[in-house]
Amino acid sequence: MEKDVTEWPWRCCKQVLPQHADHAGVLGHGAYVAWLEEARVEALAAAGLAYAELSATGLELMVVELQLRYRRPLRHGESVELRSRISGAKGLRLPFHTRFITPAGELAAEALVTLALVDRERGKPLRRPPERLARALEILAKGC
Repeated sequence: MEKDVTEWPWRCCKQVLPQHADHAGVLGHGAYVAWLEEARVEALAAAGLAYAELSATGLELMVVELQLRYRRPLRHGESVELRSRISGAKGLRLPFHTRFITPAGELAAEALVTLALVDRERGKPLRRPPERLARALEILAKGC
């Protein structure tokens, strides 16, 4: 997992609702994955490219690897801020790091989602993103 504790510029706030929690009132593992997707889509939009626009071109950012480390449970009624950043892109792989931070500043979970840009019709990864996506990814990497 990402050890750097510098600025995590992309933020998405969530609250644990009854439908997110198991019978014990603890956030279910599936909600983490769904929230990670929301955080990535919101970050891309904040960087100037709506995911729907990318998808309309026949391209998708596919998840090729997911690591999720739980530090403490999130419970029904709690709020959490997902703080994300992109760093260390290597070739076709785009690593998206996210931390789940409570209002008290506690680390509840951390994730690394590795994405690859794929031509949906051909089912093949693209070596170079189109210009609009490249600009958005550059903004995400800088954290601006």
